[in-house]
Amino acid sequence: MKMTRKYFGTDGVRGKVGDSPITPDFVLRLGYAAGKVLARSSRGGERPAVLIGKDTRISGYMLESALEAGFSAAGVDVLLVGPMPTPAVAYLTRALRLAAGVVISASHNPFDDNGIKFFSGNGAKLPDKVETAIEAALGRPLQCRTSAQLGKARRIDDAVGRYIEFCKSTFPAQLDLRGMNLVVDSAHGATYHIASHVFHELGADVVEIGNKPDGYNINAGCGATHPHALQEAVKKHRADLGIALDGDGDRLVMVDSRGAIYDGDQLLYVIASHRKKRGQLKGGVVGTLMTNLGMEHALARLKIPFARAPVGDRYVLEMLQAKGWKLGGENSGHIICLDQHTTGDGIVSALQVLGALRDSKTTLTKAAAAVKLYPQILINVPTRRGSDVSADRNVKRAVASANTALAGNGRVLLRASGTEPVMRVMVEGKARSVVARCATAIADAVRKAAS
Repeated sequence: MKMTRKYFGTDGVRGKVGDSPITPDFVLRLGYAAGKVLARSSRGGERPAVLIGKDTRISGYMLESALEAGFSAAGVDVLLVGPMPTPAVAYLTRALRLAAGVVISASHNPFDDNGIKFFSGNGAKLPDKVETAIEAALGRPLQCRTSAQLGKARRIDDAVGRYIEFCKSTFPAQLDLRGMNLVVDSAHGATYHIASHVFHELGADVVEIGNKPDGYNINAGCGATHPHALQEAVKKHRADLGIALDGDGDRLVMVDSRGAIYDGDQLLYVIASHRKKRGQLKGGVVGTLMTNLGMEHALARLKIPFARAPVGDRYVLEMLQAKGWKLGGENSGHIICLDQHTTGDGIVSALQVLGALRDSKTTLTKAAAAVKLYPQILINVPTRRGSDVSADRNVKRAVASANTALAGNGRVLLRASGTEPVMRVMVEGKARSVVARCATAIADAVRKAAS
């Protein structure tokens, strides 16, 4: 379902810091509005409590304070955990039986962006109807509760330890990582003080990179969106594998000992094929419109059912729940293992891959060899936020021409991003030269239509 609300996109509220809606006054009102909605659904009249986590962006301090003030004004208690991965907030919200969890993060975006996303009390992203109710409440005046009814705030000191133990619990108890040399890139983000401990405590020797956040360097030339630093580090340290996470810890990209990169499609296949072999795969696998055809074909050879959801991990989750399946993900590195967690988790996903490799006594190179990825080119064309130029006559003509050139052996996908003011142009096919030519032509048409 396409999001049509004013503030909430496919992954919460997001934008450039200082520009609407990522301003202190709006975020305060957002906290108040969310608090009022949550208060209406609290059990037995008890005061609801929410948990707030954030990534390492400098703006997190400002937005955290604004959110805290808004929730308190609405009579909602606040638990603060500081820098914490998005999936950790989902886990802690569920474990502590809270009304909701809130993450201050713009995920893989640059440091000068930020955003707010919510989790329900069961650790899943808020349903559309609840986000719609929060938007409706934003239009009402802020009426602070009396002093006796204001929410309180306190810090949770053992949040990091709780989450580390949770991650380790998702790795098979009969296995360990002894003798494995890993390089872990935390993208100077929310996993900087967590990820390496998880793998080390399971027995691996770990080299850390991207683990020195300064408020400005999150995702900058590192992490899952820029894995070249990881490639170099793996080769330099002669490691067995490299693990790259993004700024908020919900994406995963891996690198083998040769320095080859493995995206979310390939890693999802490794997990799915191992579970199929062990008789542990419940149903099939959900991908998205961006999932590579090579991945779909590899699953088909194993007779594993496959379905495509709209782009966005929330839609993957919705389809998994509708089908009663447990495994899904995106080629960007969001992987959801519903038998382990309620949401995508980069560390947990890495542990599922490592568990499959250790149990099968194989390498990532061999485990993913069956996936022959089609050449796929993605071009992001800047547009005005909320605009959609796919109906433009010249854009349609360029798409039709591309489909003719691909001759049934590829795909064209145009979609407006739900997190950035860009139109994403994706072309996939067997011949890279044809794919590149088609993608460039469509992107040029989109660029002209958007100007």
